[in-house]
Amino acid sequence: MNMNKIRSPYLLFLGSETEAGYAKTAAGLAQWRPELCLGQFNLPGGTIDLGLPSMSLEKAKQSGVQSVVIGTAPVGGRIPEIWIPVLTEVLSLGIDIVSGLHQRLESIDVLRNTAKEYGSRLIDIRMPPENLPVASGIKRQGKRLLMVGTDCAVGKKYTALQLEQDMRKLGIDADFRATGQTGIMIAGEGIPIDAVVSDFVSGAAEIISPENSKYHWDVIEGQGGIFHPGYSAVSLGLLIGSQPDAFVVCHEANRQNIMGWDSFSLPSINQVIERTIELGKQVNPAIRCVGVSINSSALTAIERKEYLHLISKELELPCVDPLIDGTTQIVDYLIQTDLANVVA
Repeated sequence: MNMNKIRSPYLLFLGSETEAGYAKTAAGLAQWRPELCLGQFNLPGGTIDLGLPSMSLEKAKQSGVQSVVIGTAPVGGRIPEIWIPVLTEVLSLGIDIVSGLHQRLESIDVLRNTAKEYGSRLIDIRMPPENLPVASGIKRQGKRLLMVGTDCAVGKKYTALQLEQDMRKLGIDADFRATGQTGIMIAGEGIPIDAVVSDFVSGAAEIISPENSKYHWDVIEGQGGIFHPGYSAVSLGLLIGSQPDAFVVCHEANRQNIMGWDSFSLPSINQVIERTIELGKQVNPAIRCVGVSINSSALTAIERKEYLHLISKELELPCVDPLIDGTTQIVDYLIQTDLANVVA
C-alpha cells in the first residue's frame, strides 16, 4: 500500500476502546505522523485520548478531513456491528475509510454500497501482495536488525522507528521495514505479515528486507512474540525469513501475563533472548541480541532508572526506554559488536 493512495488529513477513529494497547494504530500515527492527523473520534464509552482535538463527523468534514482511519484493533480483527452506522455516515459525507483490520471493508455490503453511492473509498491496508514466494533461506547481502517482543503491544514498532531515526543521525545507512498495518501507514510501504498465508510468511520477510549494500541496515518491525500462544507462528516465520544479524527485545515494565491471555505468564527477557538465538541460528549462526527496549510508562522516573539499570546489569546489554532515552546506546553497542565480528 503506497501512502499516496491514502488521502490526508486524517480523523482517527477510536471506537469505544478503553485499553491503550488495542489503540496502537491510532497512537502510532499520532506519534509519528502528527502533521497528518487533525483529530480523534470516540464512540460512547471510549476513553482513549491521543491529545488530538475531539471532532464530530460533521466538524471533521468542515475541517477538511479526507480519510477516517480505524485506529483500534479488536481481538480477531473484525469490525463490530456497532461501528457500521457510524462508518456508513462517514462514507455518506464523502470521506474515505482506511482500515488495517483482518475483515475487509469491501466485504460489508452496506459500506460497499454507500461508498459507491457517494464516491468515497474503502481502503484495506491488510492485504498482502499476490504470488508471494516460499522462503529460499539463502543469505542476502546487507544487515538486518529485528525487533522481538515478550508479548504483543510492547513497543516493537516504536523501537524500530526510533532506531532508524537514531542510526540515520549517526550517518548509518538504515531503513525502517514495516510488517504491520500501522507501520505500513507510517512508512508508506511494507507487507502486513500476519495476513500472509503461513507457508509464505518467511518468503514475505525475505521480500521486506531484500538484498542491499554491504553496510546497509534494515530495521525490521517485529510481530507477536515467540512465546505467544496465539501469535508465535508469525513471529517464527518473520524471524526465519529476516535472517537477522541482531535483534532487540521489547518489553513492557510490570506486565505479568500475555495481554488477552491471562492464564499465560509473560516470559522473561532472558528466555526470549535464548529462544530467539536458538531458532535464529538456523538461518544466521551469527545472530545476537544487542539491547533491550522497555516501555516504562507504568513506572515513575526513579523506578524507571532503577529498572533499566538492573536489567542492563543482569543481561550485560544496553537497556533503554526509546521514547525517553532514545536508542543511541543500543546503536553504539550494535556497531561495536558488528565491528568485533568483522575483526573476528
